[in-house]
Amino acid sequence: MNLQNKFIEYCNTSNFEINRNQIKIINSLEKFSTENFGTSLLKNFFNKKIKLGFYLHGDVGVGKTMLLNFYYNNLKFKKSKVHFNEFMINFHDFIFNNNEKDKGIENFVRALQKKSKLIFFDEFQVTNIVDAMILGRLFKKIFEKKISVIFSSNIQIDNLYKDGLQRDQFMPFLKILKENCYEQELLINEDYRINNKKVLNRFLYPINETTNFKLNKFFRELTKNKKKTKKIINIKGREFVIENFYDGIVKFNFEELCNRNLGSEDYLKISQNSKFILIENLPDFDDNNSDQQQRFITLIDIIYEKKIPILISSKNSLNKLNSSQSLSQIFKRTISRLYELTSIKII
Repeated sequence: MNLQNKFIEYCNTSNFEINRNQIKIINSLEKFSTENFGTSLLKNFFNKKIKLGFYLHGDVGVGKTMLLNFYYNNLKFKKSKVHFNEFMINFHDFIFNNNEKDKGIENFVRALQKKSKLIFFDEFQVTNIVDAMILGRLFKKIFEKKISVIFSSNIQIDNLYKDGLQRDQFMPFLKILKENCYEQELLINEDYRINNKKVLNRFLYPINETTNFKLNKFFRELTKNKKKTKKIINIKGREFVIENFYDGIVKFNFEELCNRNLGSEDYLKISQNSKFILIENLPDFDDNNSDQQQRFITLIDIIYEKKIPILISSKNSLNKLNSSQSLSQIFKRTISRLYELTSIKII
């Protein structure tokens, strides 16, 4: 059975709508597979035009992840799927722990090569200047070692890290991506994450006595018979304290998480210790608090990757949350993910 027929069967079994634009992407992925993982004869036939990367971009909630997950799950060889933030944390940890300098990238990619023929980066974006400056050399080596890479993103390649600091140092990476990746767009005028949800039971607004009562009542019921403790997380010698910790059920004020000098590594450690996260007092965003908004975007990305259910109290309704100008496009993804995270079942 070819990939298209498998996908149609998968959609029918899962009660998913079958969209011709998704079928088009599936057929492109099958061609990508034939070129990269087919028999030696077929690979030699495609050798002059083979590309090791497949970069799929499109608006939020159109099914990019669903498509690439389906493709990924049908591959029968060593592979890995990793959130980009976590991947870069692993890279920096490797360099730090092995005291790597001159051959750090070479040795890191060699280690990757032993584990995976293909790496899947879901919802790829770049916001960190340190990462932006190193990605060109890192991915040049990844492609040299013949590791295949698939990406999903809300952003086309040319617009990655747009208006970012020292973007000129990021341009070699864009060139490497464009040379080594098939780039395709998934066009669907619907956000499935929003349209498939019925009631947002855990996104409470506005912030007033009524919503505070609902929030506290919900939290009391969730933590019933659980002991409150103070959880201390160590992050490379730094301590982060979770004051309200109830056996993996945690409660934060927005300021604790996003108005401090925290980043993806901190949020990853928090998520690894959490089964349910409550965030109080989410503000509206504008150009005056864009730093806090960027941290919130990173936080939600990691929570979403770990599929941790959340409850939020907010100044504004979810569909009316404003954004700083520079983050408005990226924030659409955050809004879409919040619909899902405040709706998914609590285990």
